[in-house]
Amino acid sequence: MLGVWSLLLLWGLVTPCQGLLETVGTLARIDKDELGKAIQNSLVGGPILQNVLGTVTSVNQGLLGSGGLLGGGGLLGYGGVFGVVEELSGLKVEEVTLPKVSVKLLPGFGVQLNLHTKVGLHGSGPLGGLLQLAAEVNVSSRVALGVSARGTPILILKRCSTLLGHISLLTGLLPAPLFGVVEQTLFKVLPELLCPVVDSVLGVVNELLGAVLGLVPLGALGSVEFTLATLPLISNQYIELDVNPIVKSVAGDIVDFPKPRNPIKVPPKEDHTSQVTVPLFLFNTMFGLLQTSGALDLDITPELLPSNVPLTTTDLAALVPEALRKLPPGKQLLLSLRVKKVPTVTLQNHKATISIPTTIHVLSYLPKGAHDALFQLNGVMTLNAQLAPSATKLHISLSLERLSVKLASSSAHTFDASRLEEWLSDVVRLAYVPKVNVNLDVGIPLPKILNVNFANAALAIIENAVVLTVSS
Repeated sequence: MLGVWSLLLLWGLVTPCQGLLETVGTLARIDKDELGKAIQNSLVGGPILQNVLGTVTSVNQGLLGSGGLLGGGGLLGYGGVFGVVEELSGLKVEEVTLPKVSVKLLPGFGVQLNLHTKVGLHGSGPLGGLLQLAAEVNVSSRVALGVSARGTPILILKRCSTLLGHISLLTGLLPAPLFGVVEQTLFKVLPELLCPVVDSVLGVVNELLGAVLGLVPLGALGSVEFTLATLPLISNQYIELDVNPIVKSVAGDIVDFPKPRNPIKVPPKEDHTSQVTVPLFLFNTMFGLLQTSGALDLDITPELLPSNVPLTTTDLAALVPEALRKLPPGKQLLLSLRVKKVPTVTLQNHKATISIPTTIHVLSYLPKGAHDALFQLNGVMTLNAQLAPSATKLHISLSLERLSVKLASSSAHTFDASRLEEWLSDVVRLAYVPKVNVNLDVGIPLPKILNVNFANAALAIIENAVVLTVSS
Protein backbone atom coordinates (compact mmCIF):
# COMPACT_ATOMS: atom_id res chain seq x y z
CA MET A 1 0.00 0.00 0.00
CA LEU A 2 2.91 2.31 0.79
CA GLY A 3 4.23 1.71 -2.73
CA VAL A 4 0.94 2.81 -4.27
CA TRP A 5 0.83 5.93 -2.11
CA SER A 6 4.40 6.78 -3.09
CA LEU A 7 3.48 6.59 -6.73
CA LEU A 8 0.45 8.77 -6.19
CA LEU A 9 2.56 11.41 -4.48
CA LEU A 10 5.00 11.38 -7.37
CA TRP A 11 2.10 11.69 -9.77
CA GLY A 12 1.55 15.33 -9.04
CA LEU A 13 5.05 16.08 -10.30
CA VAL A 14 4.44 14.50 -13.70
CA THR A 15 2.85 16.38 -16.59
CA PRO A 16 2.81 15.60 -20.32
CA CYS A 17 5.68 16.85 -22.45
CA GLN A 18 5.33 18.83 -25.65
CA GLY A 19 5.09 15.87 -27.98
CA LEU A 20 8.73 14.67 -27.60
CA LEU A 21 8.99 10.97 -26.79
CA GLU A 22 12.19 10.47 -24.81
CA THR A 23 12.26 6.68 -25.22
CA VAL A 24 11.79 4.29 -28.10
CA GLY A 25 8.75 2.68 -26.49
CA THR A 26 5.19 2.60 -27.76
CA LEU A 27 3.49 5.86 -26.80
CA ALA A 28 -0.26 5.72 -26.22
CA ARG A 29 -2.38 8.84 -25.69
CA ILE A 30 -5.92 7.92 -24.71
CA ASP A 31 -8.55 10.64 -24.96
CA LYS A 32 -10.84 11.29 -22.00
CA ASP A 33 -13.79 10.36 -24.24
CA GLU A 34 -12.50 6.78 -24.35
CA LEU A 35 -12.36 6.69 -20.55
CA GLY A 36 -15.94 7.98 -20.44
CA LYS A 37 -17.02 5.28 -22.92
CA ALA A 38 -15.34 2.56 -20.88
CA ILE A 39 -17.15 3.73 -17.75
CA GLN A 40 -20.49 3.98 -19.56
CA ASN A 41 -20.06 0.51 -21.10
CA SER A 42 -19.32 -0.98 -17.68
CA LEU A 43 -22.78 0.14 -16.58
CA VAL A 44 -24.69 -1.10 -19.63
CA GLY A 45 -26.04 -4.61 -19.47
CA GLY A 46 -23.82 -5.61 -16.55
CA PRO A 47 -24.63 -6.54 -12.98
CA ILE A 48 -23.38 -3.32 -11.38
CA LEU A 49 -26.70 -1.45 -11.39
CA GLN A 50 -28.69 -4.65 -10.87
CA ASN A 51 -26.87 -5.19 -7.60
CA VAL A 52 -28.29 -1.92 -6.29
CA LEU A 53 -31.90 -2.98 -6.75
CA GLY A 54 -33.74 -3.93 -3.58
CA THR A 55 -30.84 -2.94 -1.35
CA VAL A 56 -32.41 -0.08 0.64
CA THR A 57 -34.96 -2.20 2.47
CA SER A 58 -36.88 -5.39 2.52
CA VAL A 59 -40.31 -5.61 4.14
CA ASN A 60 -40.14 -5.19 7.94
CA GLN A 61 -36.32 -5.37 7.84
CA GLY A 62 -35.08 -2.41 5.92
CA LEU A 63 -34.68 1.32 6.16
CA LEU A 64 -38.35 2.01 6.89
CA GLY A 65 -39.38 -1.43 8.09
CA SER A 66 -39.91 -2.50 11.67
CA GLY A 67 -36.24 -3.38 12.07
CA GLY A 68 -34.89 -0.46 10.08
CA LEU A 69 -33.57 2.97 10.84
CA LEU A 70 -37.01 4.50 10.65
CA GLY A 71 -39.13 1.53 11.62
CA GLY A 72 -40.27 0.24 14.99
CA GLY A 73 -37.81 1.45 17.60
CA GLY A 74 -36.21 3.75 15.09
CA LEU A 75 -36.55 7.41 14.32
CA LEU A 76 -40.18 7.06 13.27
CA GLY A 77 -41.00 4.01 15.41
CA TYR A 78 -42.52 3.75 18.88
CA GLY A 79 -41.27 6.67 20.90
CA GLY A 80 -39.96 8.30 17.77
CA VAL A 81 -40.66 11.74 16.40
CA PHE A 82 -43.98 10.90 14.75
CA GLY A 83 -45.07 7.83 16.61
CA VAL A 84 -46.08 4.56 15.08
CA VAL A 85 -45.64 4.37 11.31
CA GLU A 86 -45.33 0.64 10.89
CA GLU A 87 -47.48 1.02 7.81
CA LEU A 88 -44.63 2.80 6.01
CA SER A 89 -42.50 -0.24 5.25
CA GLY A 90 -40.64 -2.16 2.61
CA LEU A 91 -39.25 0.88 0.82
CA LYS A 92 -36.65 -0.39 -1.60
CA VAL A 93 -34.93 0.50 -4.84
CA GLU A 94 -36.79 -0.89 -7.84
CA GLU A 95 -35.06 1.03 -10.60
CA VAL A 96 -31.81 2.88 -11.25
CA THR A 97 -31.72 4.82 -14.50
CA LEU A 98 -28.56 4.32 -16.57
CA PRO A 99 -26.34 7.15 -15.31
CA LYS A 100 -25.13 9.94 -17.51
CA VAL A 101 -21.34 9.85 -17.23
CA SER A 102 -19.23 12.99 -17.05
CA VAL A 103 -15.43 12.77 -16.95
CA LYS A 104 -12.99 15.57 -16.28
CA LEU A 105 -9.26 14.87 -16.21
CA LEU A 106 -7.30 16.53 -13.43
CA PRO A 107 -3.70 17.15 -14.56
CA GLY A 108 -1.19 15.78 -12.11
CA PHE A 109 -3.81 13.87 -10.12
CA GLY A 110 -6.47 11.82 -11.85
CA VAL A 111 -10.15 12.08 -12.72
CA GLN A 112 -13.26 13.91 -11.58
CA LEU A 113 -16.09 11.44 -12.25
CA ASN A 114 -19.77 12.39 -12.07
CA LEU A 115 -22.68 9.99 -12.47
CA HIS A 116 -26.11 11.59 -12.82
CA THR A 117 -28.95 9.13 -12.33
CA LYS A 118 -32.52 8.72 -11.14
CA VAL A 119 -33.44 6.22 -8.44
CA GLY A 120 -36.95 4.73 -8.28
CA LEU A 121 -38.15 3.53 -4.85
CA HIS A 122 -41.28 1.48 -4.12
CA GLY A 123 -42.91 0.67 -0.80
CA SER A 124 -46.13 0.69 1.21
CA GLY A 125 -47.60 4.05 2.18
CA PRO A 126 -48.74 4.95 5.73
CA LEU A 127 -52.33 5.16 4.48
CA GLY A 128 -52.11 1.90 2.61
CA GLY A 129 -51.54 1.26 -1.06
CA LEU A 130 -48.43 1.48 -3.21
CA LEU A 131 -45.92 4.25 -2.61
CA GLN A 132 -43.62 5.20 -5.49
CA LEU A 133 -40.83 7.80 -5.29
CA ALA A 134 -38.26 9.00 -7.82
CA ALA A 135 -35.10 10.81 -6.71
CA GLU A 136 -32.54 12.49 -8.93
CA VAL A 137 -29.00 11.92 -7.66
CA ASN A 138 -25.60 13.17 -8.75
CA VAL A 139 -22.70 10.99 -7.59
CA SER A 140 -19.47 12.98 -7.53
CA SER A 141 -16.10 11.30 -7.02
CA ARG A 142 -12.43 12.14 -7.22
CA VAL A 143 -10.29 9.33 -8.55
CA ALA A 144 -6.50 9.19 -8.42
CA LEU A 145 -4.52 7.65 -11.26
CA GLY A 146 -1.61 5.52 -10.11
CA VAL A 147 0.28 2.30 -10.71
CA SER A 148 -0.68 -1.05 -9.19
CA ALA A 149 1.68 -3.58 -7.63
CA ARG A 150 1.61 -5.38 -11.01
CA GLY A 151 2.86 -2.24 -12.70
CA THR A 152 -0.44 -1.49 -14.47
CA PRO A 153 -2.26 1.86 -14.54
CA ILE A 154 -4.96 1.91 -11.88
CA LEU A 155 -7.81 4.25 -10.87
CA ILE A 156 -8.28 4.59 -7.11
CA LEU A 157 -11.39 6.12 -5.52
CA LYS A 158 -10.29 8.84 -3.11
CA ARG A 159 -13.55 10.64 -2.33
CA CYS A 160 -17.21 10.09 -3.13
CA SER A 161 -20.33 12.10 -2.30
CA THR A 162 -23.90 12.34 -3.53
CA LEU A 163 -26.03 15.37 -4.18
CA LEU A 164 -29.74 14.68 -3.85
CA GLY A 165 -31.81 16.52 -6.39
CA HIS A 166 -35.56 16.69 -6.91
CA ILE A 167 -37.70 13.98 -5.25
CA SER A 168 -41.01 13.20 -6.90
CA LEU A 169 -43.95 11.38 -5.36
CA LEU A 170 -45.27 9.34 -8.26
CA THR A 171 -47.88 7.16 -6.58
CA GLY A 172 -49.52 7.12 -3.16
CA LEU A 173 -49.90 9.61 -0.32
CA LEU A 174 -47.13 10.78 1.99
CA PRO A 175 -47.69 13.49 4.61
CA ALA A 176 -45.34 16.43 4.38
CA PRO A 177 -43.49 15.69 7.65
CA LEU A 178 -42.78 12.14 6.53
CA PHE A 179 -41.72 13.38 3.10
CA GLY A 180 -39.09 15.58 4.74
CA VAL A 181 -37.80 12.75 6.90
CA VAL A 182 -37.57 10.43 3.87
CA GLU A 183 -35.66 13.14 2.01
CA GLN A 184 -33.15 13.53 4.87
CA THR A 185 -32.75 9.79 5.21
CA LEU A 186 -32.09 9.29 1.51
CA PHE A 187 -29.48 12.03 1.71
CA LYS A 188 -27.66 9.96 4.36
CA VAL A 189 -28.18 6.53 2.84
CA LEU A 190 -27.61 7.08 -0.88
CA PRO A 191 -23.82 7.62 -0.60
CA GLU A 192 -23.53 4.19 1.02
CA LEU A 193 -25.76 2.82 -1.72
CA LEU A 194 -24.30 4.47 -4.82
CA CYS A 195 -20.62 5.07 -4.01
CA PRO A 196 -19.99 1.30 -4.20
CA VAL A 197 -21.26 1.59 -7.78
CA VAL A 198 -18.30 3.87 -8.50
CA ASP A 199 -15.93 1.33 -6.94
CA SER A 200 -17.43 -1.43 -9.08
CA VAL A 201 -17.11 0.69 -12.22
CA LEU A 202 -13.48 1.44 -11.46
CA GLY A 203 -12.87 -2.28 -10.96
CA VAL A 204 -14.10 -2.98 -14.51
CA VAL A 205 -12.11 -0.10 -15.99
CA ASN A 206 -8.98 -1.16 -14.10
CA GLU A 207 -9.24 -4.59 -15.70
CA LEU A 208 -9.24 -2.89 -19.10
CA LEU A 209 -6.28 -0.71 -18.11
CA GLY A 210 -4.48 -3.78 -16.82
CA ALA A 211 -4.81 -5.46 -20.22
CA VAL A 212 -2.16 -3.05 -21.56
CA LEU A 213 0.42 -5.27 -19.89
CA GLY A 214 0.80 -8.85 -20.93
CA LEU A 215 2.39 -11.28 -23.34
CA VAL A 216 1.27 -11.06 -26.97
CA PRO A 217 2.35 -13.92 -29.28
CA LEU A 218 4.29 -13.24 -32.48
CA GLY A 219 3.45 -16.57 -34.07
CA ALA A 220 6.52 -18.74 -34.63
CA LEU A 221 8.84 -15.78 -34.03
CA GLY A 222 8.31 -15.30 -30.28
CA SER A 223 6.28 -12.83 -28.26
CA VAL A 224 6.04 -9.21 -27.11
CA GLU A 225 5.55 -8.30 -23.46
CA PHE A 226 4.30 -4.78 -22.77
CA THR A 227 5.34 -2.97 -19.58
CA LEU A 228 5.11 0.63 -18.42
CA ALA A 229 8.40 2.43 -19.06
CA THR A 230 7.54 5.47 -16.92
CA LEU A 231 4.77 6.75 -14.68
CA PRO A 232 1.62 7.54 -16.66
CA LEU A 233 1.02 11.20 -17.46
CA ILE A 234 -2.27 13.04 -17.41
CA SER A 235 -3.35 16.30 -19.04
CA ASN A 236 -6.76 17.92 -19.21
CA GLN A 237 -7.55 16.02 -22.42
CA TYR A 238 -5.78 12.66 -22.37
CA ILE A 239 -3.88 10.02 -20.43
CA GLU A 240 -0.41 9.26 -21.77
CA LEU A 241 1.24 5.86 -21.32
CA ASP A 242 4.84 5.20 -22.33
CA VAL A 243 4.71 1.46 -22.97
CA ASN A 244 7.95 -0.49 -23.20
CA PRO A 245 7.73 -3.47 -25.60
CA ILE A 246 10.01 -6.33 -24.52
CA VAL A 247 10.46 -8.80 -27.38
CA LYS A 248 11.26 -12.41 -26.55
CA SER A 249 12.29 -15.31 -28.73
CA VAL A 250 10.38 -18.60 -28.80
CA ALA A 251 12.82 -19.87 -26.17
CA GLY A 252 11.89 -16.94 -23.91
CA ASP A 253 15.16 -15.02 -24.32
CA ILE A 254 14.95 -11.22 -24.53
CA VAL A 255 15.76 -9.99 -28.04
CA ASP A 256 17.60 -6.68 -28.01
CA PHE A 257 18.18 -5.15 -31.42
CA PRO A 258 19.76 -1.68 -31.78
CA LYS A 259 17.50 1.24 -30.89
CA PRO A 260 17.56 4.73 -32.47
CA ARG A 261 19.67 7.21 -30.57
CA ASN A 262 17.44 10.21 -31.14
CA PRO A 263 14.03 10.60 -29.46
CA ILE A 264 10.92 10.49 -31.57
CA LYS A 265 9.11 13.75 -32.19
CA VAL A 266 5.48 12.75 -31.88
CA PRO A 267 2.93 15.15 -33.42
CA PRO A 268 0.41 16.78 -31.05
CA LYS A 269 -2.82 14.91 -30.41
CA GLU A 270 -6.05 16.57 -31.49
CA ASP A 271 -9.03 16.71 -29.15
CA HIS A 272 -11.45 13.76 -29.20
CA THR A 273 -8.85 11.43 -30.70
CA SER A 274 -6.66 8.68 -29.30
CA GLN A 275 -3.18 8.02 -30.57
CA VAL A 276 -0.64 5.21 -30.47
CA THR A 277 2.93 5.47 -31.74
CA VAL A 278 4.69 2.35 -33.05
CA PRO A 279 8.47 2.92 -32.86
CA LEU A 280 11.11 1.89 -35.41
CA PHE A 281 12.50 -0.48 -32.80
CA LEU A 282 9.54 -2.84 -33.21
CA PHE A 283 9.97 -2.94 -36.99
CA ASN A 284 13.70 -3.66 -36.61
CA THR A 285 12.93 -6.39 -34.11
CA MET A 286 10.31 -8.00 -36.31
CA PHE A 287 12.69 -8.27 -39.27
CA GLY A 288 15.57 -9.21 -36.99
CA LEU A 289 13.56 -12.17 -35.71
CA LEU A 290 12.70 -13.17 -39.28
CA GLN A 291 16.38 -13.07 -40.22
CA THR A 292 17.75 -14.95 -37.22
CA SER A 293 15.08 -17.66 -37.54
CA GLY A 294 15.91 -18.22 -41.22
CA ALA A 295 12.48 -17.11 -42.35
CA LEU A 296 14.02 -14.73 -44.91
CA ASP A 297 15.99 -17.53 -46.62
CA LEU A 298 14.49 -19.32 -49.60
CA ASP A 299 15.48 -21.82 -52.30
CA ILE A 300 13.65 -20.86 -55.47
CA THR A 301 13.04 -23.73 -57.89
CA PRO A 302 11.10 -23.76 -61.18
CA GLU A 303 8.10 -25.24 -59.33
CA LEU A 304 7.65 -21.97 -57.41
CA LEU A 305 7.32 -19.85 -60.55
CA PRO A 306 4.60 -19.53 -63.21
CA SER A 307 5.38 -20.91 -66.65
CA ASN A 308 5.87 -17.45 -68.12
CA VAL A 309 8.92 -16.92 -65.91
CA PRO A 310 11.11 -19.93 -66.72
CA LEU A 311 14.17 -20.69 -64.61
CA THR A 312 16.50 -22.43 -67.09
CA THR A 313 19.94 -22.12 -68.64
CA THR A 314 18.25 -20.99 -71.86
CA ASP A 315 17.02 -17.78 -70.22
CA LEU A 316 20.32 -17.25 -68.44
CA ALA A 317 22.31 -17.71 -71.67
CA ALA A 318 20.35 -14.90 -73.31
CA LEU A 319 21.58 -12.54 -70.56
CA VAL A 320 25.05 -13.73 -69.51
CA PRO A 321 26.21 -16.58 -71.79
CA GLU A 322 29.73 -16.42 -70.35
CA ALA A 323 28.44 -17.61 -66.96
CA LEU A 324 27.19 -21.02 -68.14
CA ARG A 325 30.43 -22.79 -69.04
CA LYS A 326 29.40 -25.73 -71.26
CA LEU A 327 25.97 -26.35 -69.77
CA PRO A 328 23.39 -27.18 -72.47
CA PRO A 329 20.24 -25.05 -72.89
CA GLY A 330 17.01 -26.04 -71.18
CA LYS A 331 18.59 -27.15 -67.91
CA GLN A 332 16.71 -26.07 -64.80
CA LEU A 333 18.23 -23.63 -62.31
CA LEU A 334 18.05 -23.18 -58.54
CA LEU A 335 18.35 -19.77 -56.88
CA SER A 336 19.36 -20.05 -53.22
CA LEU A 337 18.73 -16.75 -51.36
CA ARG A 338 20.40 -16.34 -47.98
CA VAL A 339 20.06 -13.32 -45.69
CA LYS A 340 23.04 -13.21 -43.30
CA LYS A 341 22.58 -9.66 -41.99
CA VAL A 342 19.63 -8.01 -40.25
CA PRO A 343 17.49 -5.98 -42.69
CA THR A 344 17.39 -2.21 -42.35
CA VAL A 345 14.02 -0.51 -41.83
CA THR A 346 13.62 3.17 -42.70
CA LEU A 347 10.62 5.22 -41.58
CA GLN A 348 10.65 8.79 -42.88
CA ASN A 349 9.06 11.18 -45.37
CA HIS A 350 5.70 9.36 -45.20
CA LYS A 351 7.32 6.16 -46.48
CA ALA A 352 8.34 2.81 -44.98
CA THR A 353 11.22 1.02 -46.72
CA ILE A 354 12.91 -2.30 -45.98
CA SER A 355 16.42 -3.02 -47.26
CA ILE A 356 17.37 -6.72 -47.22
CA PRO A 357 21.00 -7.64 -47.99
CA THR A 358 21.13 -11.06 -49.62
CA THR A 359 23.50 -13.57 -51.11
CA ILE A 360 22.16 -15.34 -54.21
CA HIS A 361 23.70 -18.66 -55.21
CA VAL A 362 22.84 -19.73 -58.77
CA LEU A 363 23.11 -23.48 -59.35
CA SER A 364 22.07 -25.98 -61.95
CA TYR A 365 19.07 -27.86 -60.59
CA LEU A 366 18.52 -31.59 -60.54
CA PRO A 367 15.42 -32.45 -58.46
CA LYS A 368 16.92 -35.76 -57.28
CA GLY A 369 20.60 -35.16 -57.84
CA ALA A 370 23.52 -32.95 -56.86
CA HIS A 371 23.48 -29.25 -57.66
CA ASP A 372 26.31 -27.68 -59.62
CA ALA A 373 27.28 -24.15 -58.49
CA LEU A 374 27.56 -21.62 -61.32
CA PHE A 375 28.10 -18.25 -59.62
CA GLN A 376 27.31 -16.19 -56.53
CA LEU A 377 25.83 -12.71 -56.32
CA ASN A 378 25.73 -10.19 -53.50
CA GLY A 379 22.54 -8.17 -53.68
CA VAL A 380 20.31 -5.70 -51.91
CA MET A 381 16.54 -5.92 -52.16
CA THR A 382 14.73 -2.64 -51.54
CA LEU A 383 11.08 -3.19 -50.66
CA ASN A 384 8.24 -0.79 -49.98
CA ALA A 385 6.13 -1.59 -46.93
CA GLN A 386 2.39 -1.03 -47.07
CA LEU A 387 1.07 -0.57 -43.53
CA ALA A 388 -2.51 -1.25 -42.48
CA PRO A 389 -3.92 -1.18 -38.94
CA SER A 390 -6.48 -3.63 -37.59
CA ALA A 391 -8.19 -3.52 -34.19
CA THR A 392 -5.12 -4.73 -32.29
CA LYS A 393 -2.23 -4.95 -34.78
CA LEU A 394 -0.27 -3.08 -37.42
CA HIS A 395 0.03 -5.26 -40.51
CA ILE A 396 2.92 -5.11 -42.99
CA SER A 397 2.86 -6.14 -46.66
CA LEU A 398 5.94 -5.81 -48.89
CA SER A 399 6.39 -5.09 -52.58
CA LEU A 400 9.71 -5.05 -54.43
CA GLU A 401 10.91 -1.63 -55.51
CA ARG A 402 14.28 -2.65 -56.91
CA LEU A 403 17.01 -5.28 -56.73
CA SER A 404 20.66 -4.51 -57.28
CA VAL A 405 23.32 -7.23 -57.56
CA LYS A 406 27.08 -7.55 -57.98
CA LEU A 407 29.10 -10.62 -58.93
CA ALA A 408 30.84 -12.15 -55.92
CA SER A 409 32.32 -15.26 -57.55
CA SER A 410 31.93 -17.38 -60.68
CA SER A 411 33.02 -20.89 -61.68
CA ALA A 412 33.40 -19.65 -65.27
CA HIS A 413 34.14 -16.16 -66.57
CA THR A 414 33.39 -12.85 -64.86
CA PHE A 415 30.51 -10.81 -66.23
CA ASP A 416 28.41 -7.72 -65.58
CA ALA A 417 25.82 -8.95 -63.07
CA SER A 418 23.60 -5.88 -63.58
CA ARG A 419 22.31 -7.56 -66.75
CA LEU A 420 20.53 -10.06 -64.50
CA GLU A 421 18.69 -7.53 -62.35
CA GLU A 422 15.46 -7.31 -64.35
CA TRP A 423 15.16 -11.11 -64.66
CA LEU A 424 16.01 -11.65 -60.99
CA SER A 425 13.53 -8.95 -59.98
CA ASP A 426 10.71 -10.86 -61.69
CA VAL A 427 11.74 -14.05 -59.89
CA VAL A 428 11.96 -12.34 -56.49
CA ARG A 429 8.67 -10.52 -56.99
CA LEU A 430 6.79 -13.72 -57.83
CA ALA A 431 8.42 -16.27 -55.52
CA TYR A 432 10.28 -14.55 -52.68
CA VAL A 433 8.10 -11.56 -51.69
CA PRO A 434 4.86 -13.60 -51.25
CA LYS A 435 6.72 -16.00 -48.94
CA VAL A 436 8.01 -13.16 -46.76
CA ASN A 437 4.54 -11.60 -46.63
CA VAL A 438 3.13 -14.86 -45.27
CA ASN A 439 5.67 -14.69 -42.43
CA LEU A 440 4.65 -11.08 -41.78
CA ASP A 441 0.96 -11.98 -41.38
CA VAL A 442 1.41 -12.04 -37.59
CA GLY A 443 1.69 -8.22 -37.59
CA ILE A 444 3.08 -5.88 -34.95
CA PRO A 445 0.92 -5.97 -31.80
CA LEU A 446 -0.60 -2.77 -30.46
CA PRO A 447 -1.08 -2.33 -26.70
CA LYS A 448 -4.67 -3.01 -25.59
CA ILE A 449 -5.85 0.10 -23.77
CA LEU A 450 -9.53 0.48 -22.79
CA ASN A 451 -10.45 -1.66 -25.84
CA VAL A 452 -9.68 1.20 -28.22
CA ASN A 453 -10.14 -0.13 -31.77
CA PHE A 454 -7.52 1.14 -34.24
CA ALA A 455 -8.98 -0.63 -37.30
CA ASN A 456 -10.09 2.65 -38.90
CA ALA A 457 -7.21 4.75 -37.61
CA ALA A 458 -5.51 7.38 -39.74
CA LEU A 459 -1.89 6.33 -40.33
CA ALA A 460 1.07 8.70 -40.52
CA ILE A 461 4.69 7.67 -41.09
CA ILE A 462 7.05 10.07 -39.33
CA GLU A 463 10.77 9.83 -38.72
CA ASN A 464 11.51 6.58 -36.86
CA ALA A 465 7.86 5.84 -35.99
CA VAL A 466 4.34 5.22 -37.25
CA VAL A 467 1.48 7.14 -35.62
CA LEU A 468 -2.08 5.79 -35.57
CA THR A 469 -4.89 8.21 -34.71
CA VAL A 470 -8.52 7.22 -34.19
CA SER A 471 -11.49 9.46 -33.43
CA SER A 472 -13.25 8.86 -30.13
